[in-house]
Amino acid sequence: MSTPTDPRPQDQFAKKAEAWSARFSEPVSDLVKRYTASVDFDKRLAKFDIQGSLAHAEMLQSVGILTHQDLDDIRRGMAAIESEIDAGRFEWLLDLEDVHLNIERRLTELVGDAGKRLHTGRSRNDQVATDIRLWLRAEIDTLLDLLGQLRRALATLALEHAGTIMPGFTHLQVAQPVTFGHHLLAYAEMFGRDAERLADCRKRVNRLPLGAAALAGTSYPIDRERVARTLGFDGVCRNSLDAVSDRDFAIEFCAAGALVMTHISRLSEELVLWMSPRVGFIDLADRFCTGSSIMPQKKNPDVPELARGKTGRVNGHLVALLTLMKGQPLAYNKDNQEDKEGLFDTADTVRDTLRIFIDMAAGIQVKPEAMRAAALQGFSTATDLADYLVKKGVPFRDAHEAVALAVRQCVERNCDLADLSVDELRAFHPSVGDDVHGVLTLEGSVASRSHVGGTAPERVREEAQRVLSPPPTR
Repeated sequence: MSTPTDPRPQDQFAKKAEAWSARFSEPVSDLVKRYTASVDFDKRLAKFDIQGSLAHAEMLQSVGILTHQDLDDIRRGMAAIESEIDAGRFEWLLDLEDVHLNIERRLTELVGDAGKRLHTGRSRNDQVATDIRLWLRAEIDTLLDLLGQLRRALATLALEHAGTIMPGFTHLQVAQPVTFGHHLLAYAEMFGRDAERLADCRKRVNRLPLGAAALAGTSYPIDRERVARTLGFDGVCRNSLDAVSDRDFAIEFCAAGALVMTHISRLSEELVLWMSPRVGFIDLADRFCTGSSIMPQKKNPDVPELARGKTGRVNGHLVALLTLMKGQPLAYNKDNQEDKEGLFDTADTVRDTLRIFIDMAAGIQVKPEAMRAAALQGFSTATDLADYLVKKGVPFRDAHEAVALAVRQCVERNCDLADLSVDELRAFHPSVGDDVHGVLTLEGSVASRSHVGGTAPERVREEAQRVLSPPPTR
C-alpha cells in the first residue's frame, strides 16, 4: 500500500493522465481534451465496463497471469467503484477521456498494482466494443419486453372492439368497412415484426470482441471462450481486425429502431387524425395532451405529434452511423467514438416512446357512433355489391362497371347504395335479386371476410387472443 511519502497511484495519474502520455513531449491542449473526450456520454457504460473487466480478470487469473490476491483486490476495488457510481460519488475526470480510464484510475487508487495489471491482454479498442455489446444486449431485451407489452395493449383494445365498425381507407378515401379491432391489430403485426428483427439483431450483438486487443490479438495465453461463457455471449468474434472495428451490430440496431419509430409514427398520424373534431373517432387521456396558451378550448395530441417528430431524429442517427462507417479502413479509428451518442439516443428514444405508448393505448376512448357514421359515407359497401354480382355469375369487370354506374347515380341523388330500391339496383344489372340489401349492410360486409387475416369479428377476436396468449417457445 502507499505511504504518505511515496508517490501515490493517483498522483501518477494526475501527472500523466493519459495512458499513452509517455510517448509525447507536450500535453494535449484543453481544447483537444474537450473535443476528444467521451466520458460525458460513455460513462453510462460503467456497469458493463466493470462486468467485462471482472470476467477478464477471472480469466487472467485462471491462466496464471494474475494471482489470486490480484483477483481478490480487483473484485474488492470494482465493488467499491460500483457503489460509488450508484451513490453518485464517483469522480469523473475529463482528463482521463473515457469511462475505461476513469475506472482504471480509481481502481489503481484503491488497490494499487493489481489495478495496473488488469489491462494485460486487452486494449481499449476491444474493451469498448465489448462494453457496447453488453449494454446493447440489455437494451434489446428491454425493448423486446416493451414491444410485447404494447402489442398486448393494442390486442386488449382490439378484443373489446372486434365488432366496432369503422371505414377502412386507401388514399385517405373511404374504401371498405373494417373494424377498429382489425385496424389496431395491423399495428400489433408491425410491432411483432419489429420484435423479430430485434431478436435477430441480438444474435449478432451477442458475440465477444474481447481478446482482439488493439487489432492483432495478444501473445498472452488468454481463454476467450471462457470470458464469453462468463459474460453470456453466444460465441467470440472470429477475426481480431473485424472484432475491434465492426459496428454492423450498431447499424443493424439503429435500422431496427428506425422501423419501430416508423410504425410508431404511422400510428401517431392516425391518432392525431382520429382525435380531430372533424373526425372524432377517439379521444386521448388528458395526461397525453396539452392546451393552448391563447385558445382555451384546445386539446392538442402532443405525445403522438412529438413521437412523429422523434422518428426523424432516430432515422438521422441511422444515416449518421452508416456515413460514419462507410470510409473507414481496418482496423479501429477514432471516428468510431462518434458511434455512441446516436446509438444511445436511439435506444433512449425508442424505449421512452414505447413506454408512453403502452400507457396511452390503454387510455384510448373510442367513439363507435362516429366511426359507424363515417363508414356509411363514401359507398364503402360498393365492392360487396360487385362481389354479390360475381357470385351470381357476372364477370367481375362487368360487375365493377355496373356498380360504378350505380355509385354515380347515388352521387347525383346524394344517397347511399343501400337507399336504392331493388328495382333501382336491378336497372344496373338484371342479376340483382331481392336479397341484395343483405350485402349492403356494414355488419354483413365485415362478417363476410371470415378468412385468416380478414375483418370478420370472430377472426379479429382470434387474432387478438393469439397476441395475448402466444404459443410457448421451444
